[in-house]
Amino acid sequence: MSEPVHIFSSGLWRLREEVAALTGLEPCRAFLSAGTTGAVAGWGYRPTAERAQAAAQRRGLPYIAIEDGFLRSLKPGPAQRPSSMVLDRSGIYYDAHGPSDLETLLATANFSEAERSEARGLLAEIAARRLSKYNHGRDSLPPELVGSRPLVLAIDQTAGDQSIRGGLADGSSFARMLDAAIAENPGATVVAKLHPEVIGGVKAGYLGELARQRAGVMLLGENINPWALLDRRPRVYTVSSQFGFEAAMAGLQVTCFGAPFYAGWGLTDDRIAVARRGRRLSREDLAAALYLRYSRYFDIWRRHVVSALEAIEQLGFQRHHYLGNGRRIVCLGIARWKRRAVAAMLDGPNGPPSFIGKPGAAIAAAKAQGADLAAWGAAALSLRPELAQQGIATIAIEDGFIRSAGLGAALVEPMSLVFDRTGLYYDSRGPSDLENDLAGGDFEAALLARAARLRLRLVAEKVSKYNLATAPVLPAIPADRKRILVPGQVADDWAVRLGGTAAPLVGGNVNAALLAAVRQRNPSAYVIFKPHPDVEQLGRAGALAVDRLRKLADLTVRAASLEPFFGAADGIETLSSLAGFEALLRGLPVTVHGLPFYAGWGLTTDLAHTPRRGRRRSIDELVAACLIRYPRYWDPQSGLACPPEVVLDRLREMRHRPPSAKDRALRLAGRVVISWRRALSRLPGRVGKVEI
Repeated sequence: MSEPVHIFSSGLWRLREEVAALTGLEPCRAFLSAGTTGAVAGWGYRPTAERAQAAAQRRGLPYIAIEDGFLRSLKPGPAQRPSSMVLDRSGIYYDAHGPSDLETLLATANFSEAERSEARGLLAEIAARRLSKYNHGRDSLPPELVGSRPLVLAIDQTAGDQSIRGGLADGSSFARMLDAAIAENPGATVVAKLHPEVIGGVKAGYLGELARQRAGVMLLGENINPWALLDRRPRVYTVSSQFGFEAAMAGLQVTCFGAPFYAGWGLTDDRIAVARRGRRLSREDLAAALYLRYSRYFDIWRRHVVSALEAIEQLGFQRHHYLGNGRRIVCLGIARWKRRAVAAMLDGPNGPPSFIGKPGAAIAAAKAQGADLAAWGAAALSLRPELAQQGIATIAIEDGFIRSAGLGAALVEPMSLVFDRTGLYYDSRGPSDLENDLAGGDFEAALLARAARLRLRLVAEKVSKYNLATAPVLPAIPADRKRILVPGQVADDWAVRLGGTAAPLVGGNVNAALLAAVRQRNPSAYVIFKPHPDVEQLGRAGALAVDRLRKLADLTVRAASLEPFFGAADGIETLSSLAGFEALLRGLPVTVHGLPFYAGWGLTTDLAHTPRRGRRRSIDELVAACLIRYPRYWDPQSGLACPPEVVLDRLREMRHRPPSAKDRALRLAGRVVISWRRALSRLPGRVGKVEI
């Protein structure tokens, strides 16, 4: 067993797995004092770490300073775990009163050309993905900053920021900095840029009042991505902000009125000298030291150690997803147990969506806020024409194609949802965002390679929409007859009502009509029918009496997964079931009697047609559109939006871990809901009543 690392801070204790990975020591919670062996860890040289530093000194143990890294997260604050962290055993990077591991590294290390090349690549990726320490700022400038006059930025910081005192500066340094920015740049637009946490009202800063006292200085109080400003190639004045480092890495002129970690190496105009520093370094040297040697990176969702490039890619995903929600959104009638997922998927620069239960109030709120209105599938489709006349865009929400490990009716939170602004994937009456993408979108080679990997993994791990049941023991199935698998559907489901129907299926119970059509087309085939789980478990419409089923199908499979029957069947026939899409992923021939989203692209035998479709698509183009670009995914463990690969990881974990107390409680609540719906379905006149 490794030696202990004693942790006093509750915030650092929440990151104990990361601390273990950083230190190679076993985290141990400390309260009044530290143990006698190992080390003590604390948050840098902040005042909150004084107890940990004192305990280390009393015990004669080494003190390990831990801090957030330079590519931290989407938003500031403890709610989002850091994507990168640093560990320092001799000081901390922002304190120039003494050497730190980073300063020693910069003063003495030799960097190979391979490291410099890797650092150049990282800088290029950071610039291309427009990343910073925090990444929730808008990527556009206010109109008054778009012009031809030279731009000068004076960078504010939060009051009490340890990098100010550690940078041999104080509050008066900001006044000197701002005065120099004005005096040294006549004719330029001088802008005092506030810190994101000052803008958010969480902390106070220095430059707000100073800027108001000086004529001609513009105060920038909007949360703007640093790269939107760096694109203007400004001259940057800073005390010790990381913004100065990012500007220097972008090749801009940076003047420092403190002694931040990046000053003193020949890359900045320094108004304070640090005698220990004087070595001249290149941008690549500094980037290699900081990003490759000093920082450590963690997977945003799964928290294992990753490379700098992987961390950059993940932060890029988070930023792209967040900024993609550019408009305010009011959600109508979303069940409380779904709101956590919906809020994470729709969170954006204007904040998370608001949730309102009544249509009139939701529409009024959308009008007042200039917001879009989002509602569940059928409700959104019915409201869309009326709201369009009022100038309100409508977003239709539905479950995605890899939803959860359990039914939504059992209160299992969705890990995948779609948000369609045009139509909805199961509504064949008009185009949807998905159909438009398949009809006119381009799919680059890297995306198709990713789609192929995703498809193979889905098949290998036997993933479906709900991932409900384990594989049953297959009954004896004749090998000398054509075997056709027919997945049942919910008769009153909107996907059936709006999914388009070939002529033989019009009228009656959809499952009876579908089975009759399959038998007519394949009189000698062995027909395997699998009722829909909502019909079996929830008593929804579409059930067939046993005697009727015996006439329509050779085998009826109940309370089991479809997965083993994909391998046993020669083909599948369906109206519009998602099982047809899952069969395509497994290379099974699929015949469709309706117009599901996966039909009309040259991959299925289509008995119904629409002139809007007809472009031939490969299976991996279909996967890329349907499983990567169209849905959004949510990781219930981290609470963050995520890519589909993370959801597959979570589903795999769920299969191999015992249910938690919360899982058991939700399942019990779900059983109550299911029993209630079954009871309702048995009432006279209910649509769920079994057909005789």
